[in-house]
Amino acid sequence: MSRRDFNERDIHMALDGELPGEEYADYEAWLVANPDMAAKSRRFAVDGDMLRRAVSDVASEPIPPRMEQLLAKEDAPRRRLPSAVWRAAAAAALLAIGGLGGYFVGASGWNPVKAADSQVAEDAIEAYALYAPEKLHVVEVGADEKQHLVDWLSRRVGIPLVAPDLTEQGFDLIGGRLLPAQKQAAAQFMYQDHTGNRVSLYIVSDPTKQDTGYRFVEHGDMRALYWLDDGYGCAIAGNLPQADLTRIADSAYRQILQGAKS
Repeated sequence: MSRRDFNERDIHMALDGELPGEEYADYEAWLVANPDMAAKSRRFAVDGDMLRRAVSDVASEPIPPRMEQLLAKEDAPRRRLPSAVWRAAAAAALLAIGGLGGYFVGASGWNPVKAADSQVAEDAIEAYALYAPEKLHVVEVGADEKQHLVDWLSRRVGIPLVAPDLTEQGFDLIGGRLLPAQKQAAAQFMYQDHTGNRVSLYIVSDPTKQDTGYRFVEHGDMRALYWLDDGYGCAIAGNLPQADLTRIADSAYRQILQGAKS
C-alpha cells in the first residue's frame, strides 16, 4: 500500500491523539522527510501547552450562564458531548470574548500568520547577535538616561514605548539603541542578568495592526519569542530556553500594553 500524503490537518490530529494508529508510522516518516512540517508540529505542540496552561483555571469552573445560553443554541447532538469538552470550549470562547483571544488563541496556531510576520523575530535575532556580545558599545543610550532613551525611541519608532522592568525575571536594563528595520525604525532595549547573560527586547511599529499571539523562532543557540498586537511588533531575543523567554515576554507584554494605554 502506498503512503498517503499528509498535511497540516494531520499534524493537529496527531497532536490531539486522533490520527488512526495504523497511520502513525507513515506519519512519522513524513515528518522526517519534511523538516518544515516537523518544525510546525513542534511549534503547535508548544502552543497547545501554552493554551492549556492559560485556560486551566477557567476550564475547571462552572459554565457561566452567558455561555450556557450560547451553548443552548447549538444542535442537540453537540449538546450531548461530555461536559469537560464543553468546559474547554467555553474557556476558549471566554478568552475570545474577554479580549485575550488573540494573545492565547493566536499562540495556539488558530489564527493564520503570514510568513513575513516572522521578519520581526529574524531582525531581532540578527540585532541581538550583533550587539549582545559587545563589551563597550552594546547600547547607544545607557539605563542612567532611561527616560530620554524611551522618549527618543518612541519618537523615532512612531509609537509609545516603555522599557519594561524585568528585575523579577532576573534582568536589569543596560540601555538601548535605534536600529534600521524594514523601511522603518526599530528600538532595541538590552538587558543583562548577574551572570552577564543578555536578552533584548526589539520593537517596531506594525501598520497592519495584526494580533498573532506568541510565536517562536530558533536559529542555532539563539531564539526569539515574538508577537504582533495592536500596532506593535515585538520580540524577545536571547539564548535562553523558550520557557524563560516566555516568562520575560509575559512581563514585557503587560508593561508595553499598559504603556500604550497610559
